[in-house]
Formats: sequence, structure tokens, C-alpha cells
Amino acid sequence: MTLISSNFHSSGLRQKVDQLMDILWAGGLNNPMDAIEQLSYLIFLRLLSENDDLLAGMDKNYKRVFSGGWARYHWGNFVTLTGDELFNSVREGIEKLHELPDMSETGRLLFNRSTLKIYDRPTLRAVVQAVQALDMEAHEGIDLKGDMYEYLLGKLSTSGTNGQFRTPRHIIDLIVHLVAPQPGKTYADPACGTAGFLIAILRYLLEKHTSKGPKSYPGDQLTPAEWQFLEERAFTGFDNDANMVKIAILNLYLHGLQKAAIRFFNPLTTSLAGSYPGQTYDYILANPPFAGKIQQESILADINLDSRNTELIFMKWFMDHLAPGGSAGVIVPNGVLFGSTKAAKRVREILLKELDLQAVINLPSGVFKPYSGVGTAALIFEKPTAPKPAGGFVWFYDISADGFSLDDKRTPGEANDIPDVLAKWPGREEGPHSYRVPLEKILASEDLSLASGRYKPAAAQTAVHDAPGEILQEVLDLENEILQKTTNLLANIVS
Repeated sequence: MTLISSNFHSSGLRQKVDQLMDILWAGGLNNPMDAIEQLSYLIFLRLLSENDDLLAGMDKNYKRVFSGGWARYHWGNFVTLTGDELFNSVREGIEKLHELPDMSETGRLLFNRSTLKIYDRPTLRAVVQAVQALDMEAHEGIDLKGDMYEYLLGKLSTSGTNGQFRTPRHIIDLIVHLVAPQPGKTYADPACGTAGFLIAILRYLLEKHTSKGPKSYPGDQLTPAEWQFLEERAFTGFDNDANMVKIAILNLYLHGLQKAAIRFFNPLTTSLAGSYPGQTYDYILANPPFAGKIQQESILADINLDSRNTELIFMKWFMDHLAPGGSAGVIVPNGVLFGSTKAAKRVREILLKELDLQAVINLPSGVFKPYSGVGTAALIFEKPTAPKPAGGFVWFYDISADGFSLDDKRTPGEANDIPDVLAKWPGREEGPHSYRVPLEKILASEDLSLASGRYKPAAAQTAVHDAPGEILQEVLDLENEILQKTTNLLANIVS
């Protein structure tokens, strides 16, 4: 489940990305979110210009995007400018590019309300030159642009206030492997952030559908129809943070998903179109915001859950928008598992009675440190295509270690239960950290609690005793020893 390939590290791109961030920091842009946003604009401009040049060289009838009055915003022009001329040209280009003729919907959304924030002229010049120096060509047949941007987004995890947007990538990969998405299906994350779950789904599909031969390439076992569906219709993501939407767009763009449907949108307060729930999805994977509250009057009436807590409202949205036969893997705070409110109990009731709750994977309490120590769990569930039969069980796994320390530093360590989770998952095997709980047992509890402590089997330890004859002989030996010592003591006193 490796996120960034070894080719990326050997290419020298890592060092160049670090240098870019250092330049921006020294030039006064020390908020990682702002720095990544500005780099996103410049990288997209360079790629758009180079693609325009490539198509023009291949087809003499091709109409250039950067032609006429728009030619001044071609990346090649920025590379030659300095000082105020460079600043004014780049700022004007970034602010007007959403109006570019034939700009894709992705590009329009990326540059909507965009502006230049690199005010120091020498810094801007250095950044433009550094972006120009980035080697974005494929290495050994592997496109590294996506890896480069993933590494850049990793800088958010050191940003303090912005770090909460980053779900640990090994946890994302774990959930994707448990859900096991298939090609030709739709995938959604209604709180997508930087699109980490969507990118992980793409990586998983390519990994599972690539041949082993020497001439193989990522996803070579996918059919042309599956490729087209993957590129044009498969991925949907929403976020109510405009900066997150822009970052998600470029992240998917650099991974070859230029047409993914990423929108600035709050699904809890606004319906896309038509009657609720409208469009449903075959797979929903998400880590929605924790501990937030929405004004009651803003919540969609169709969600029909008497709660203002975002984690509960999102859970209802997930369950409503999962297509029949579909699967979901979502992260929730522990309050969803055993909260005493009517809304929390209603969510669990739907999970257990109407849906098919497959697993409750309890995550270590430090998995989101240093930003939060809240206890969380991953829920894996499916929506049956027919009424649920009686019986069945829910598989619980209590992860005690995830390969990193559980303090604020989160340094790599050897203890890691995740490989065991993946090994036991296909057969839902029981072990020291995993156990099956009959569905009837959970439904029999008044509050439908999913708290692991309630059902975890007590670890019975077999006591080893000596044979009765041996025990009796030890008692007699001890009695004789006491008698002998007492007799000696009496003799000393009398004498």
C-alpha cells in the first residue's frame, strides 16, 4: 500500500519541491495552504501551456488555447519576465484564466476567484524559475506528477491549523483495501478534502488490474470502456472549503482524472437536483468532519435526522446515497458507536436492521495526533439489494498499533496491526484483536451499542495446578519444618 513510488524519490523531484516551499517561506508565504494553492495555479498554467504546444505540434489545424490576446498568459512568457512586469502578468493571468475560451470545467473551477499572493517580486521570479525546472516527464514509464503533488500535499500535515484536512494515508489505504472497489462503478467522497480517498481508489484499481509481464503498464487489464468510464464518470467529490476543492481538482488532474466531478458544495444543506437523494453511488469512502454542528434550519429536511452533529448527519447522507449492492467505508468518532441520543441510536438502527454492517475497525486514539486525540472507528457496510436474512454477525477489530507512535510526533515504529487486519479480513477470522459478534446479540441490547468493550470476549486464562497429592505433600513438609523449628526454639529457651 505504498503511496509514493521510489521513482519519485530517485528523480530529484522531492528536493526540488522542498526548495520551492523554502523559497515561498523565505518570501513571506509561510502558510502551507496558501503556498500549495499558489503552486497549484502555476503548475496548472505550465501544464496547460505545454499541452497546448503539444497539440499544436501534432495537428496543424488545432486552434491554440493561448492565441490572440490570451497568448500573453502562456507559461513560456512568464519565464522571461522579471519585477513588476512579471508580477502584473502572472496576477492578471491567474485572475482572468477562468474566462479562457475552451477552458475545461475543471480549469474554470480551479481559477474561480483566484488571485496571486506572492507579492515579493524576487520570490515570484525564483518560484517561476523553480516550477520551470521541475522535471515532469515520465521516468521508466511512470508519470511522477501525481506523486509530486501528493508529496507537496504532505506538507499540510505539518501545518498545524490545516493538518486536520489530512487523513493518514495508510488509514485511507486500509479502508480502500477493505472495501475493495471494482471497475465500472461510481465512487464518491462528499467531504473529499484533498481527494485522498479518490486517489487511493484509483491507485487500488490500477494495482489490481495490471498484468505482471515486462511490457505491462498501470491498468493494462482494464477494458477501453472501463478506462473511459474511469476517466469521465466514475469519481465525484464535494467539499465546502473552496481552497480544498481547488487542491482536490489539481490532485486528480495530475493523476490523469481531468474530468472528475469535484464541486464546491455542502451536501448536508443543499440538494444537487431533483428529489432526494437523487444520484446514488456504488462506493462511498469518506472521513467527514468531527464534532461540528450545523444550524438546524440549514440542514436538508430530507435527511430527516433530529441532530445538528455533522458526523451523524453525514452518516445519514452516506446511507441514503449508497446504491443498492453498494459498499461504504467511513471514519466516525466513537460517539456514533455508542452515543445515547435518539439520532445516534437511529443511525445504528439503520446500519444494523436496514443495511449490512460488515465491520467495526477501532482505530488507535492517537491516529489523528497531533491535531486530535479523539477515538475513532472505521465502519464498513453494504446496502443489500433484497431484505436482509436473519442471523449474521459483525466483525470487530481493535487496532492497537498502526505502524507509528501514538504521540504527537507520530514517528514510524515496528508495531503494526494493519497487516493482520488485511490478512484476517477475507475470512473475518477471530484472533487476539478480532472477534465476531452475532447480530442478534447487538440487536438485543436496548441502545444497539457498537462499543467494542461491550462484546469483546474475556480472555480466559487456564490455571495450571499441581496434582492434589503433590500439594498435600508440600503442606505436610511445611508443617514438619514448622514443628522442627518450634521444637528447637523451645529447647533453646528451656536450656
